[in-house]
Amino acid sequence: MRNNIVHIGAGELTYEIRAIVDIAEKLKKLGIKTNMENIGDPVAKGEKIPDWIKGIVADLAMKDCSYGYCATKGVLETREFLAELTNKRGKTQITAEDIIFFNGLGDAIQKVYGLLKREARVLGPSPTYSTHSSAEGAHAGQKPVTYRLDPENNWYPDIDDMRLSIKYNPAISAILVINPDNPTGAVYPERILKEIIALCKEYDLFLICDEIYHNLCYNGTATRPISDLIGDLPAIAMKGISKEVPWPGARCGWIEVYNADKDPMFAKYVESILNSKMVEVCSTTLPQKAIPAILSHEEYPKYLEQRKSRYENYSNIAYNLLKEVPGLKVNRTNGAFYMSVVFEKGLLNSQQTLDIENAEVKQLVEELVNKEGCEADKRFVYYLLASTGICVVPISSFCTDERGFRITLLELDEKEFTQIFITIANAVTSYLRS
Repeated sequence: MRNNIVHIGAGELTYEIRAIVDIAEKLKKLGIKTNMENIGDPVAKGEKIPDWIKGIVADLAMKDCSYGYCATKGVLETREFLAELTNKRGKTQITAEDIIFFNGLGDAIQKVYGLLKREARVLGPSPTYSTHSSAEGAHAGQKPVTYRLDPENNWYPDIDDMRLSIKYNPAISAILVINPDNPTGAVYPERILKEIIALCKEYDLFLICDEIYHNLCYNGTATRPISDLIGDLPAIAMKGISKEVPWPGARCGWIEVYNADKDPMFAKYVESILNSKMVEVCSTTLPQKAIPAILSHEEYPKYLEQRKSRYENYSNIAYNLLKEVPGLKVNRTNGAFYMSVVFEKGLLNSQQTLDIENAEVKQLVEELVNKEGCEADKRFVYYLLASTGICVVPISSFCTDERGFRITLLELDEKEFTQIFITIANAVTSYLRS
């Protein structure tokens, strides 16, 4: 090309969660039966959407208004409904004007980071959900800046590490919290959220809290929405229906903006997010219209509890099967539907393998693991996929120095689910001994 047309942050846009699917597809063609445990899509894993939800959507599909544009911020009635939900349970009061809809939370994430001044950085967790870390790194044209989640302490944030990162990097302008967390499944108690809020106030930062899994807590845990705790701190909460309903194909997420009137610079930044959305006109109308009817339906609380009960059961099956495996650090998942497992430091090397019967598959995997820059946990993930058909995601792809893997808790058949984790336990033991 005559000029360099590549964005400065293009190299930071990675998404191993889906990238590994390409490898799995190649293995399928070579005769390997796969269990896709990499993507957090309950529908793809076979979860059936109740008829009463389908009925709501079907009724809306018969109404002409579902096919038109809505207001740029989103359907007014839906924003009023959501504002009322927040105001009922939180001390921070908002109106419909403080809510902006997007085409999925991924769209919101891209705009929230992309419309920051390039020099302004957001301190995010490590490990972290790839969409956040990629968007933050791409906006700045540099590697993401992170604070450590501690696998020795329930995957809770290391507040000391967070403080040091803020103190010695004056470009940090905000902190990101994902609660409940993806990829770790941790649920943060109120005291931790209050410590993070105190840091934001001390250093004059704003807070971003991804709360898309907020209503998926179990094992006796609970957490507080950030709106309960922030007081007058400028903040953004990210929410959606892709995981909770679940309706990932709706691409329907929103942000709630708190205390924009408390800081003129923050208010101007939020206005730029709205103006960017205005250029697109609006987000998809029909899913927004469905939200009040679904979330207020008399069947919804029972339906949500049934799903949480299954995840709780599966989180304990997985934890009990892996916690005694030598060489692994394992935490029980208490929220969302992911489990992150890491290897003890120094146990992985470039010589370890698992038996692969198919010669073509073995050749493909050896080519992959011998590529320059193949991380030690990615090597394990490739061998696990080729030898057992179980597709997980290397934890190194979640912007962390830890080495391990993330797996979902979404397999519906309990017997199959149990067998998957028995197989993983045996594979880890064989791999570390090889």
